[in-house]
Amino acid sequence: MSFPLLTATAALPAIGAIATAAVPAARRTAAKWLALLVSLATLALAIVVLVRFDPDGDRYQLTESHAWIKEFGVRYELGVDGIGVALLALTALLIPFIILAGWHDADPLETGNKRWRPTQGFFALILAVEAMVIISFEATDVFLFYIFFEAMLIPMYFLIGGFGDRAHEHGEEAASTQRSYAAVKFLLYNLVGGLIMLAAVIGLYVVAGNFSLQAIAEARANGSLHMATSTERWLFLGFFFAFAVKAPLWPLHTWLPNAMGEATAPVAVLITAVVDKVGTFAMLRYCLQLFPEASKWATPAILVLALISIIYGALLAVGQRDIKRLVAYASISHFGFIILGIFAMTSQGQSGATLYMVNHGISTAALMLVAGFLISRRGSRLIADYGGVQKVAPVLAGTFLIGGLATLSLPGLAPFVSEFLVLVGTFARYPAIGIIATFGIVLAALYVLVLYQRTMTGPVKPEVSTMPDLRARELVVVTPLIILLIFLGVYPKPVTDIVNPAVKSTLSDVHKKDPQPEVEAAK
Repeated sequence: MSFPLLTATAALPAIGAIATAAVPAARRTAAKWLALLVSLATLALAIVVLVRFDPDGDRYQLTESHAWIKEFGVRYELGVDGIGVALLALTALLIPFIILAGWHDADPLETGNKRWRPTQGFFALILAVEAMVIISFEATDVFLFYIFFEAMLIPMYFLIGGFGDRAHEHGEEAASTQRSYAAVKFLLYNLVGGLIMLAAVIGLYVVAGNFSLQAIAEARANGSLHMATSTERWLFLGFFFAFAVKAPLWPLHTWLPNAMGEATAPVAVLITAVVDKVGTFAMLRYCLQLFPEASKWATPAILVLALISIIYGALLAVGQRDIKRLVAYASISHFGFIILGIFAMTSQGQSGATLYMVNHGISTAALMLVAGFLISRRGSRLIADYGGVQKVAPVLAGTFLIGGLATLSLPGLAPFVSEFLVLVGTFARYPAIGIIATFGIVLAALYVLVLYQRTMTGPVKPEVSTMPDLRARELVVVTPLIILLIFLGVYPKPVTDIVNPAVKSTLSDVHKKDPQPEVEAAK
């Protein structure tokens, strides 16, 4: 039997989470190093998966299949296509940087009532989330996917509520209240979405008789499984609702600004750059593959919601006073672009959407982590409390600028290519929606450049006059992300070569072809 590489990639951070949690409280530095080493070993396994994956081979590769709950046809089935392997690699890449960036975020906190925070618990929870996200990208059994889709909410709840950001304008007591509110809101929104999806999962089993993604999709394709139109639409809506909450899509987005605002910067990155990608990934893998006709039926409404997300998120980002909430609303706008590309039903749109998932993860990590370093120095998230930072901390300001320029999709940086593909793919089939969506780019330039101007330029405020520049550990976190943003902005081919065959298969599932150009190319 060949080595179960996909299982190992998910199991390693899960085992590492248990081992990290078991480290004695007095050895918190050892817990940090253990978590970092486990995340690096997971990254090494993810690289092996990436190397062994053949973009021109079978759709699902490195597959594993074992009986699990025979009475209900539930199997432990894993496999990755080009989209899954790209997001698996992104997750494994970002976790070491998240751990390094949060190196001191869970150090013991002593206040008037002698309140302490378990350092090892913080890093164990991050590894647990990594394990659950990775297996979500690998699962090809619908029930197996559902279990981990829901289970990741538990460690995320504790990361937001128990280890949240202490930089609050009204003090620690107000910060604690806001953290609890954000954590509960995050949990309730996602639980409701998950419960609706559970009903749809049960309905799918009643109709199909099993939970195997590949078996159901093949039965749909060869005509051996007939699903009534109304049934397919209801099941699609059950799945899509849960994924839209996770993504998040307007109007199901309101938990995200609270969660990202109250979480530490590394946990905010974990939310939007890693966990939320499961929602958009699942739209491609499950909604389009299992319910192709219902996906086409719902496309006009979903495109309108995505367009609202793009403009609404960007407009609210413009008016934010809080740095982290600004990045959160910007992410809502960006997720609108991703969902727009998915449901444009063109190869350019879906390739761009998948590439956008990867590039958004890197760019948001760069911007949010540098913002976290800035906030930890000043102790405030309010934009008005900064000014003139580039004169006292030029490297911090420079990396903040590059992260911001990537967020607004400046040509030459990675998100530009993906956003361009999404807009081209959307315009090819829905020109009016493509034109309106471009206003999101204009608004992105506004909120990013205004943010930089207010925080980094102008007179040096007394509170930031002694602010230190980026330290060695922080440079180790930021530098690779900046290099990746530039590299993928100039040469995105390594990612597009992996995802394009999977995108073609997805379009084939929904029986869609790219629109023919109105003017033939010159020969």
